[in-house]
Amino acid sequence: MSIREKLLQRPDVEAIIQGIQTQLADESIRRHDFLQWVDESVKAEFINGEVILHSPVKARHLNVTDLLSTSMSFYARLNQLGRVFVEKAMVHLTRNDYEPDIIFYRKEVSDTFTDDLMLFPAPDLVVEILSKRTAKRDRGVKFEDYAFHQIPEYWIIDPEKEFVELYFLSVDKTSYILSGKYQGEAIIKSRAMPGFMIPTEAIFDEQANTLALKELMG
Repeated sequence: MSIREKLLQRPDVEAIIQGIQTQLADESIRRHDFLQWVDESVKAEFINGEVILHSPVKARHLNVTDLLSTSMSFYARLNQLGRVFVEKAMVHLTRNDYEPDIIFYRKEVSDTFTDDLMLFPAPDLVVEILSKRTAKRDRGVKFEDYAFHQIPEYWIIDPEKEFVELYFLSVDKTSYILSGKYQGEAIIKSRAMPGFMIPTEAIFDEQANTLALKELMG
């Protein structure tokens, strides 16, 4: 039985719906205030009515972001596939606003972006790099929300244990299916960015990343 069906079985369903509508109306006002307040100097997200402020990250997190985003951005530009953005692009979904670590938009979408665009639509690929503070959200509300908005590809990276989980949408586009958990020399192959592949170690090691970039150059 679905959540809707269970709710409709309750005698107090109208009171519950009215309460939800009141809460969502208040949340909408707070979301508007958040979008007026947040700027490029602050890394923050609006998730289920709550403003989430992000603290500075560790060097290993920055290193992973730099190595992977450089590889993806270079490949996307070289093959005119689209655009890669890092950290400060605000992804504006139905209820929540996120600033993922790395996102990719195919060219058909990115070509529509104006220079003044601040709220971006659901991307084709999202990368989230885990930390102790963010892991629960990356595997919880974001995992569900990205799937709900049919983002085709989701990478979850653990910078301490040096592995990558690669998820693709299910056939019915309602949830994510784990394609694989990659470590060491295992090759990760993207679908959202056609032809892009990278050894897992190249996401964590500069020398391996340099070799992978040379491979991408052909």
